[in-house]
Amino acid sequence: MTRLLLLPMAAAVVAAPFLFSGPSSGGIFEIWPPSKTGITWRHDNAESARRYQPESIGPGVAIFDYNNDGNMDLFFPNSGPCDFFQPSRPLRAALYRNNGDGTFTDVTERAGVTNSVNFGIGAAAADYDGDGFVDLLVTNYGHNVLYHNRGDGTFEDATKRAGLDAPGLYTSAVWFDYNNDGRPDLFVGHFVRYAKKFEQECKTAGVYHYCYPASYDPWPSKLYRNNGDGTFTDVSAQSGIGKYPGKTFGVVAVDIDGDGFMDLFVSNDSVPNFLFHNLRDGRFEEIGLEAGVGYSDDGIARSGMGVDAGDYGGDGRPDLFVANLNRERFSIYRNLGRLAFQDLAGPSNLGRETYMYSGWGLRFVDFDNDGDLDLVLANGHPDNLIEASHTGLKWKEPLLLLENRNGKFVNRSGDAGEGFRQDYPARGLAIGDLDNDGWTDLVVANNGAAPVVLHHRGGTNHWIGLAGAPPGAIVRWPRGSRFVTAGGSYLSSQDPRVIIGLGGAAKLDWIEIEWPAPTKRIERIENPAVDRYHFLNRSRRQ
Repeated sequence: MTRLLLLPMAAAVVAAPFLFSGPSSGGIFEIWPPSKTGITWRHDNAESARRYQPESIGPGVAIFDYNNDGNMDLFFPNSGPCDFFQPSRPLRAALYRNNGDGTFTDVTERAGVTNSVNFGIGAAAADYDGDGFVDLLVTNYGHNVLYHNRGDGTFEDATKRAGLDAPGLYTSAVWFDYNNDGRPDLFVGHFVRYAKKFEQECKTAGVYHYCYPASYDPWPSKLYRNNGDGTFTDVSAQSGIGKYPGKTFGVVAVDIDGDGFMDLFVSNDSVPNFLFHNLRDGRFEEIGLEAGVGYSDDGIARSGMGVDAGDYGGDGRPDLFVANLNRERFSIYRNLGRLAFQDLAGPSNLGRETYMYSGWGLRFVDFDNDGDLDLVLANGHPDNLIEASHTGLKWKEPLLLLENRNGKFVNRSGDAGEGFRQDYPARGLAIGDLDNDGWTDLVVANNGAAPVVLHHRGGTNHWIGLAGAPPGAIVRWPRGSRFVTAGGSYLSSQDPRVIIGLGGAAKLDWIEIEWPAPTKRIERIENPAVDRYHFLNRSRRQ
């Protein structure tokens, strides 16, 4: 029997009543305002009358524990100088240390992660060198920046040494081990071929608007192999990924066919989505069209933005989800096996609930800890002048909380709390347990505005938390399973811990963790303590 270690901050479940139906003056989530959290940073989207394309894209948000104190910290990228924007005052990103009491301290300058000379867009966190401290990649318009965590509360810029300084307009990134050598490799999504000289003229009644991405040329994304010595090799061409120019916004890594190798689902805006199937020899085959996830059922390439993967149907296969522009309908692709998917947006009610929204950040999440996966979505139209030219559409849109009830999604936004009754220019969304109470909180990054932190009020259902299960692992228990994915959402990085919702059950007989290939070793834990976080024994991973 594998021994689990209790985290020192393990907490008993909160005893507040959980709401299952009907509106409420309180709600499932409460807004943690800046006056409480101390998070006073605000995104600057470099807005201009000319409406340059990168202004509308960011920002993302990263939830990760940079100082190994057991509390999830927050990182927000910000815009900066580039060929079309010279800020009137210095801009910087923000790293907030979680103090463990609902407050955060700005440690950006001391940590050395200001990213102030770059036009920041997204972030992806992972321990790429295996030293036990989580590092941070910031995706930029210009070139990306890799911040290596020194382990003393500070970071160093390791970009050039690592070989990750290729220029471009980068969006979402994901750390995942594509070749099963035990080291996290890196996929970096690239949006369109872009520079100020390539900007298009898109006007309505003489006023500039942000151009639809169809106006720009697609560009291939990057795949970097981790060499294990702090450097990376660009394997985009030899892996096959570099052969496919796209307009990438979102990416999630998941093993879609259970062969022990992680695949990539990539959303593209105005061109077909990609599904890169891992051939297990260092190469990927793009099968989006054949698998049924590249186009709409009508054969139309839509405006793919945020993505995620998870087994919402409970059949043991990971399904795929992608958000699109308003009136295009979001897609939820049920995994049929044999590398085939079917869009069930209609039968699941997802299409009806999302039809008038433009979706960005999103996640499968068991918000009520009943054991199945629900959905949370952050929305907002990309054009902040859309209301002047299109009736019925809004630039700022509300968040959505959709509860999974036997494969059909029910809109719970009405009783989710005040944060779901407001409109936002939302982009990135990250989920994580900010106060270690076993209930998932939400952080929304807004375009040209302050972020929003939504704290889950808790409930009476029980839970078990696991820390240390790597991407590619599968967690199973008597009534369910969970795929440990990497990436997902939009421009954002998630709390890596797994929370198993037990509903009303106060006891769980066992948990099994199937580690990724090459070992695919299964560890069984008998009678794990409930309403607690546990560390898995990381030394036994390989």
